[in-house]
Amino acid sequence: MDPDQRPSLLRRLAAVLYDGMLLIAIWMGAAALWIGLQGGEAATAGDGLFRVYLLGVAYLFFVGFWVIGGRTLGMQAWRLRLVDAHGQRISTRAATHRFVTAIVSWLPAGGGFLWALIDREGLTWHDRLSRTYLSLEPKRR
Repeated sequence: MDPDQRPSLLRRLAAVLYDGMLLIAIWMGAAALWIGLQGGEAATAGDGLFRVYLLGVAYLFFVGFWVIGGRTLGMQAWRLRLVDAHGQRISTRAATHRFVTAIVSWLPAGGGFLWALIDREGLTWHDRLSRTYLSLEPKRR
């Protein structure tokens, strides 16, 4: 990938923040649906099934956006697009791999993201592990 097309870590994190706020709103709606399906009872603290449900909602959000349009709303706002090694739209399998490896990147206090600061190509762990990459799109005039 052309070095001029690589997004900065700050741009990546800005998109993550944007998508995080949107995902929280979606989770609130998903929680309301959960409560409705549970006869009006809220999930108890530590409810493993509820956590898996919310993880599934996050999976559908990210993987759906990545596969259908190559970017989430946060990525669109920050001119980022997710592509494979050939610059093409990614498959569901590749998007799933990226979703799982991005979680791994967050686990050591975001170390997998911070890796981009020392990586020669500016890539994160999940870029390398999933062989999918963020590309910076040119400004529209």
